[in-house]
Amino acid sequence: MKQRTIGNGRYELRPLAQGGMGEVWVGRDTRLDREVAVKFVRFADNVSKDEIVRRFVRESRITARLRHPGVPVIFDVGTENGKPYLVMERVHGISIRDLLAKQDRLSIGWAATIAAQTCAVLAAAHRESLVHRDLKPGNLMLEPEGTVKVLDFGLAVALDLAEVSQITRTGQSVGTPAYMAPEQVLAAMSEPRTDLYALGCTFYEMLTGRPVFTGQTSYAVMNKQVDERPEPVRSLRPDVPSELDSLVEELLEKKPEERPGSAQEVYERLLPFAVETDPIPDVSSPLGTRNPLRMYAAVVSQSFVESVGATSLPTESRVNSLPTSQEEKTALATPDSALSRMREPTTRDDIEEARADAGELATQARYQEAAEVLAAVAKGAAETFGATDDDVLTVRLELANVLFEGGDYRAAAPVYEKLIEDFIRRNGHDNELAFRCRAQYAECQARLGKTSEAVSVAAKLLDDFSRMYEKADPRTLNLRQQIGLWQLAAGQRDEAGSTLQQLLEDLLLHYGEQHPTVSYIRNLLAGLEKS
Repeated sequence: MKQRTIGNGRYELRPLAQGGMGEVWVGRDTRLDREVAVKFVRFADNVSKDEIVRRFVRESRITARLRHPGVPVIFDVGTENGKPYLVMERVHGISIRDLLAKQDRLSIGWAATIAAQTCAVLAAAHRESLVHRDLKPGNLMLEPEGTVKVLDFGLAVALDLAEVSQITRTGQSVGTPAYMAPEQVLAAMSEPRTDLYALGCTFYEMLTGRPVFTGQTSYAVMNKQVDERPEPVRSLRPDVPSELDSLVEELLEKKPEERPGSAQEVYERLLPFAVETDPIPDVSSPLGTRNPLRMYAAVVSQSFVESVGATSLPTESRVNSLPTSQEEKTALATPDSALSRMREPTTRDDIEEARADAGELATQARYQEAAEVLAAVAKGAAETFGATDDDVLTVRLELANVLFEGGDYRAAAPVYEKLIEDFIRRNGHDNELAFRCRAQYAECQARLGKTSEAVSVAAKLLDDFSRMYEKADPRTLNLRQQIGLWQLAAGQRDEAGSTLQQLLEDLLLHYGEQHPTVSYIRNLLAGLEKS
């Protein structure tokens, strides 16, 4: 059997599998003497390898922050011969894809149990602004204890909303057609409710034993995802409760904003049906087995569950009481000695030192640490010099940008929002920095799944761009393209078609066929015409 070592001999590996995004090896960490799984990313043609590595490291760091028993632990990240790899916990069990191949379909209790556990993971991920992008039965692993692991978070190499299309055009698909949401197909965009659509496809398949849509080609399946409504679950399996049939229907809505609002909401609707899970032969261990993990889960459940709505996840009021800004998170997590130093008057030298330290951390993709450094100095600097001081505005803008680059859009959005107010107060409505913050705020909203809000914010910004800049100004053209993509993602297909058609006409008028975006816009419009 072919074997290899990486990490200066630390990891001894043998091949396991290959997939669309890369290849998987398993073996041992010889230093700590434990099993590991190592995943290598496959490069697409004509895509900068340095950029892929940068995004991979960035996404790996974000994923490593996701601490949840339903997600394999990340141990290490590195490169071997220029190819990035991720070292993670080896998961034993059976994938839901393989389980369905053996069982045809699952019992209602097991299907709900697997889907509910997946929702618990998604709820944790989405609170960290982390979207899976490729949720499917092959990425769900059922362990013998009956627990589910969600695999491959971060393996999409941080394919951001504005960057997915580039990689898709080069031939590397993001997502699997049978589980892709319409916004992924039409605009190559993913947000939290994109994962819920993929969960709906997976849940449908667990209940019925068949995919939502099939076709002779991937293109045919993707067209059905955009245009066709699936056959109701109960028409294929009448014993499925009507509540679950309705839930699947909502999960598979074409417009993201018509799907359930969150993974937590879906979890709470699934939980009453996650019962009567008899052992699966040759898959799950018998119920009488004294399993330490089940013992642990049982006492936690008994001690803390008061009602279905309070199970396992915070209630809405609890979520709203958690820190929402990076400044609040930092204040809660900062040691007393550091807080004491923060109370001392902040000097200009302190600001420069913090900016330099944060810049160095950011170059190493250590965005969370960089944000903590900037948040600490920003608070003290605002108290000393005022919120609209030039140096204070600069450090606050760098904080927002570091949060954004690190994928913490939930924390970045309010920082940008306050900056918009202060830039306008200091420099007037029509200034470049306020414009930039408004664009970034809209991007945050889109990445958090609030696509209609993103369109609304961007449309008002476009009105101001139209007053300030020429029609052919790249800033105006880029914003129009982004609005068209967000309209597609929000299911506003007529509006998107109009936006993109007008954009194409102006690109041709001012730049001609040689403009690099022309062919991309043509492809988007062609997809709209065929769908």
